Amino acid sequence: MNAPKHRPAGVHLLADFHGVAGALLVSPESIDTLLRNAALAAGATILHSHFHSFGPQQGVTGVLLLAESHISIHTWPEFGFAAADIFMCGRAAPSLALEVIERALQPGQREIKTIQRGVPAFQDE
Repeated sequence: MNAPKHRPAGVHLLADFHGVAGALLVSPESIDTLLRNAALAAGATILHSHFHSFGPQQGVTGVLLLAESHISIHTWPEFGFAAADIFMCGRAAPSLALEVIERALQPGQREIKTIQRGVPAFQDE
């Protein structure tokens, strides 16, 4: 019996958070913990993470690698802005990860774009 094929389809959420308290956007350790909690809430499998601070009270960039894809973030505390990417396939629920991140950052304003990935416009079955 052949194993079922894993389809490359997934949901990619692009989130812009404005009006975030700058203090929430400067600690790579705190942001790592936040994204890990978001991934677990979504039912994703964490493989590895790497976060980089650009200096005291400066922004952070980082990525959480998942078996289901990734969550990445880039922060600008001086502007109260964070940009997050949440891309997941399989049974993981990226919207649940988004809820955890948004609840923690409490943005004054947000913009979310949802992109379906890996699904061709014309599919031959």
